[in-house]
Amino acid sequence: MEVCNRFISIRSSSTFFFRSQIHKSIKLTSVKSKSSQDKIRVLKELKKETEETLEWQSICSSVSRFTSTSMGSSVSRSGNLPFGRDREDSQKLLDQTTAAVLLPQTLDFSGIEDLSEIVGSAVSGELLTVRQLCAVARSLQSARGVLEQLEKMSSENQGDSQRYSPLLEILKNCNFLTELEQKIGFCIDCSLSVVKDQASEKLGFIRSERKRNMESLESLLKVVSTRIFQAGGIDSPLVTKRRSRMCVGIRASHRSLLSGGVILGVSSSGATYFMEPKDAVELNNMEVRLSNSEKAEELAILSLLTSEIAESEMEIRYLMDKVVELDLASARGSFAHWINGVCPVLGAIHESVELNKTGESLSVDIECIRHPLLLESSLRSLSSVELGNSSQIDGSNGMAKSGRLPEHGADFPVPLDIKIGDTTKVVVISGPNTGGKTATMKTLGLAALMSKAGLYLPAKPSPKLPWFDHVLADIGDHQSLEHNLSTFSGHISRLCKIMEVASSESLVLVDEIGNSTDPSEGVALSTSILQYLADRVNLAVVTTHYADLSSLKANDARFENAAMEFCIETLQPTYRVLWGSTGTSNALSIAKSIGFDQRLLVRAYEWVEKLMPDRQKERKGLLYQSLLEERETLKAQAEKAASALSEIKKLHQEILFEAEDIDRREAALKAKQSQQVHQELEAAKSQIYSVVKAFEEQLNHASSNQLNLSIKESEAAITAIVESHRSSGDLSLQESSSSSTYIPQTGDHVQVRGFGNKLATVIKTSGDDGNALVQFGKMRILVKKNDMKVVSNSKRNAVSSSVLHLKEQGQRRIPKQSPTGSATDEEGSFGPVVRTSKNTVDLRGMRAEEAIYHLNMAIAACRSNKVLFIIHGMGSGVIKECVLEILSDNPRVARFEQESPTNYGCTVAYIK
Repeated sequence: MEVCNRFISIRSSSTFFFRSQIHKSIKLTSVKSKSSQDKIRVLKELKKETEETLEWQSICSSVSRFTSTSMGSSVSRSGNLPFGRDREDSQKLLDQTTAAVLLPQTLDFSGIEDLSEIVGSAVSGELLTVRQLCAVARSLQSARGVLEQLEKMSSENQGDSQRYSPLLEILKNCNFLTELEQKIGFCIDCSLSVVKDQASEKLGFIRSERKRNMESLESLLKVVSTRIFQAGGIDSPLVTKRRSRMCVGIRASHRSLLSGGVILGVSSSGATYFMEPKDAVELNNMEVRLSNSEKAEELAILSLLTSEIAESEMEIRYLMDKVVELDLASARGSFAHWINGVCPVLGAIHESVELNKTGESLSVDIECIRHPLLLESSLRSLSSVELGNSSQIDGSNGMAKSGRLPEHGADFPVPLDIKIGDTTKVVVISGPNTGGKTATMKTLGLAALMSKAGLYLPAKPSPKLPWFDHVLADIGDHQSLEHNLSTFSGHISRLCKIMEVASSESLVLVDEIGNSTDPSEGVALSTSILQYLADRVNLAVVTTHYADLSSLKANDARFENAAMEFCIETLQPTYRVLWGSTGTSNALSIAKSIGFDQRLLVRAYEWVEKLMPDRQKERKGLLYQSLLEERETLKAQAEKAASALSEIKKLHQEILFEAEDIDRREAALKAKQSQQVHQELEAAKSQIYSVVKAFEEQLNHASSNQLNLSIKESEAAITAIVESHRSSGDLSLQESSSSSTYIPQTGDHVQVRGFGNKLATVIKTSGDDGNALVQFGKMRILVKKNDMKVVSNSKRNAVSSSVLHLKEQGQRRIPKQSPTGSATDEEGSFGPVVRTSKNTVDLRGMRAEEAIYHLNMAIAACRSNKVLFIIHGMGSGVIKECVLEILSDNPRVARFEQESPTNYGCTVAYIK
């Protein structure tokens, strides 16, 4: 029993021990998890503040101006251009940019819309409208079209089939949902935004029944309205619609003519009643039932298509994400053109560092880089930028061949050289105020962010820098009265956060380190911080006015000094970086240049001599100045030699390219000649066809004498055409420089190629292409503007000359005006115009919405190549305005003729 109790006691104590250990472990894990979450939160805050300090969003906004989709523009303008998660990912983005730079033309993203809200509505159970479904179909079709554009460019580029593979890789695994697009196209006519009859058998049956019922109803009402008109009950037969029911108009005094009829409405004056005849009640009831059935079936079809989109949510969202990725890649390429940028070379931390052309081993080697935002203000406006001009691109390095930015100039920022050795961990930049220290540091920070995001840099070719996982900056005044932080405490608080989250792959930028406190303590604290950063991060760049920090290089090879150049003669900064040098603040020189009291300056110089250490006095000697002069001389010689070498390499590449391109140009020339011969043959066929067609039209109306004359004229015209195309002709395209700029006008007298010196008259122009219909004797021929030469211009008014008297039909026609003001050329597709009750729609007495409904129904029911007469009356003109607006916008209307003196109150529409 005692042993048992002892065993129980031991077991209980051990259980308590293990439980306590578990609780401690859970508590420790919780603390670590919380600490990790806090670290992530601090890192996000620092990165966001750094991007704001470096004005990263302004760079993104510049890129957004080159995007083609609303989604890509939104991503860029919000400052959310994607960064590479690692070096390989950033290199992938740069490869995409390089491929976009080499595109012979910009990609066409038109038709692609933001489908996120539409897909979200479908998933949530909302019924999508016809317009929303059409937007999905257009976007899917346009996305597939972008892929086809890339594939076509890739196939045409036989020299390097892999040139555009980074862009093709983006859309490689995308499902373009062709079946869904085809279903939507089968069920919906997106040009009219209506559900098609073929969407379902039931819908087709309902619409056919409704059409037959409507024909019977309209026929009945026309008979009744005619009877009322003959009885004097109305000025003219009037069939209209009231309360969704068809009815006829009748004077109030004659309503007894419709015994048993139902009054549906009264005119505003009360003189006219709108009555539904007794015999039309059942037909109207059937129309209402069929209309409701049609709407129900349309809703069922829309519901089915909505569910299809909801089921394809993931595929649609993935496809749109990839389209945005491709749009951003294209925008980065256009942005590279605009800033004349070059592709950066990303180096890894542990890879072997190659020597540069001067024999130095550098981790950062960037020549003549300009601050992107300062450069932006100097460039021409975006609206005048030509995108996608492949002739301006150097295929060897993706850099623009022409238009290099000047090395010097008041309109452009001064280019900077940033050269940091591979063993350097901390760079201390000193120099005068307003000398460019902070701008240099910001330029490096932006270069790191841009290369990480796949953007080209505005620098000389092959700029090299490491890939940084984080860019963390402490620039500016972080004083906060709300959080009880002074300038110094805010500065130190931010440095603490940076040191907490910085890694071995991070770039740290600190402006005026250790400032705003006692200089001796500031130097001591700054030294400790810099030594910590040298052990911890990939690279740290700091600016300072503390001369003692520049002495760290003497004892630690991981430190490097740099100074901002200052011209003593002009007392102005040159904004150039002197690597390996230690700068001075030049505070007294700057004070002298702005007119400071000379007596105070003399005393200040005396105190400088007393307080300056011996090692700083040595820098004032002649040796220091001579070294600077020698350095500038060597730098100028090196730049001159590098420029000569670059020109030689460029010339060598051009010679190689020309040598390899001879065969391709020869084949292209042969193809062009073959195409010209083919075009010449087609032109001859077209002219002969026009002559034959004109002759056939005259057969039915010409007398025997006129027929003989037409035969002779046709034979002569055909012979002239053959002779002109057999030789050079009497009207060559190169004969006159004015032929390419001549725009035919109605009434002009011209000479037509192939008709010798005989004159023809322009009777009709056909739009911006410059083609014109000319009359040659009794023949009318459509001639291209390059095949005619003006002899004299008519003085007639342009408006009166646009109206042609068509003798074949015996009536006056006014051609429908296109958006550019030119007439269409579709007159030959319609036969003689005869007005009947079947091709006439009477809108008199209707309200505007009723007239719009009846006119749309009439246009939809009208067969192709037929004429529709629309009677709108001579009232206030509201109905007429509605008619003209609908006819102008309806795609089925080829053209229309407004009312004329012989046809008042009636507009004639020609249906395609």
